[in-house]
Order: sequence, then C-alpha cells, then structure tokens
Amino acid sequence: QVQLVESGGGLVRAGDSLRLSCAASGRAISMYLMSWFRQVPGKEREFVAVINRSAGATSYAHDVKGRFTISRDNAKNMVYLQMTSLKPEDTAVYYCAADPSGGDADFAVANYSYWGQGAQVTVSS
Repeated sequence: QVQLVESGGGLVRAGDSLRLSCAASGRAISMYLMSWFRQVPGKEREFVAVINRSAGATSYAHDVKGRFTISRDNAKNMVYLQMTSLKPEDTAVYYCAADPSGGDADFAVANYSYWGQGAQVTVSS
C-alpha cells in the first residue's frame, strides 16, 4: 500500500506560480510511475503530467506543456508539480497518483492504483 498526501494548493491570481507537493509513505515511490491529474466538478478526471521511475522521462497534457513541470525525489519519497503562468482554466482539484506498471508514461486513470485526497487550486482572473 502507498499513501499519498498532496499539499501546496491555494488561491492565486492569473499569471502566478504555485508548487504542489505529494508526500508518499508505505512504500518507496521509486517502484512507481507517478502522475498528476486534475478534476473539476461535473467533469472527468484528466491527465496533467507523468514522470517515469528514474525521472528520465516526462509527459504533459497539451494545455499545460511549457507551463507545468513534474519532478520527483525518490530519496525523499516526494513528487512535485511546479505550475507557472497559471490561468483560470487551471482551477481544479489536483491529485497525485501512483501506477505500478512499467514504461515511461500512462495517461489512463484506471491504471493508477493509489491516489491522494486532492489539493484545490483556484486561479482568479
């Protein structure tokens, strides 16, 4: 079992930056593909960013590419999402997730075994 806890969410203005953190416990995250997803009320949870086990490969959703950066520190069992140039449409609950499968990327919600409780990010215009 892996427990994931997100932090760092909040209310910011358009154009601001914010860094989300995901603290893992229970098992070493070096065994997992790690991702960030987000969800707004009434919509499906959507992929944001993924980082492979060694942090050698990352992938991003089209609308965050160039603005968001995912990173991980396996020694600290932490995953991060640095968000810059935030837009009102980035407003959502952001979730950290762990996928035990191999490979460099996985965009499917159903393949992730462990989820955090979510962190609210609100971007005002």
